[in-house]
Amino acid sequence: MPKNVVNPEFLPVLAKMPSFDGLSDRSLPEVREIFLTSVRLMEGRPSPDVDTREEYVPGLNKAPDVRVLVYSPRKAAPNAPAMVYIHGGGLISGHPEVDDPKCQILANRLGMHIFSVDYRLAPEVKYPGAIEDCYAVLKWVNENAARLGINRDKVVVAGESAGGGLSAALALMARDRGEYKLACQILIYPMLDDRTAIKRDPAPAFGEYVWTRSANKYAWQCYLGDAAGGDKTPDYAAAGRATNLAGLPPTFIGVGSMDLFLCEDLDYATRLMAAGVPVEVFVVPGAYHVFDMFVPDAALSKRFMDAYCDVIKRTLAI
Repeated sequence: MPKNVVNPEFLPVLAKMPSFDGLSDRSLPEVREIFLTSVRLMEGRPSPDVDTREEYVPGLNKAPDVRVLVYSPRKAAPNAPAMVYIHGGGLISGHPEVDDPKCQILANRLGMHIFSVDYRLAPEVKYPGAIEDCYAVLKWVNENAARLGINRDKVVVAGESAGGGLSAALALMARDRGEYKLACQILIYPMLDDRTAIKRDPAPAFGEYVWTRSANKYAWQCYLGDAAGGDKTPDYAAAGRATNLAGLPPTFIGVGSMDLFLCEDLDYATRLMAAGVPVEVFVVPGAYHVFDMFVPDAALSKRFMDAYCDVIKRTLAI
């Protein structure tokens, strides 16, 4: 795929962006360091309108406590909406600080309390560690809603990349267990299906930049072991495996036209619609994976955030 198909807004930074091609056990520590470096590069001034604090949430099934970064608007209304936010990083890297600028903007813009989850990473902790940590935070948010000033009927789950996949899995788990309600799910170029790691999509050039096929295969193998891409992957490990999508909350799915996850994301959106779930899809032309994280001021990046913020506002009537 020639580079001239990349949207001009996203082209200049592409040469400076890391490629995760050839990701391996040996290079994983370096990749994790890249995430730390990216935080320092993207750090902005703290919003004067948002308070940030750290909490530790009890883990499920005697697992360690889960660290959570909490973003609270200083002028939050009583009984405010809330968001459980789940960071990306291919299930093998990343941490909540990467999304600090985005979470501050969303908390201020939407008047929501945001709880960003520091879930355990693979390969040190394989499935179901990450999704259980996310569910532990959803549980804690709901069971402490009065103290936190949260409306339990207006809790959203959102995340990007691996965090988008975990968000979709969390929505499935919440529906099936019936303990807590999600008002909507915001899936930002979500990593949904481990089968993408072993098959060829109709357009082999998808995933040429940033998050590549080889990186995706390595990440899924770290999370699922040798069973990745096989016949027995659980729905809560890879939400794209789920066959029953009825009863899931209203959904936003956004992805770039050059993203490796384009096909699996559009397939999931189509099947959600067939199951009667309200879905809004936003495909960003000429965009590669995590385009908005590295070029947040681009016009298309702003339109992208506007789109999922509007879904949240309409769905929650805020």
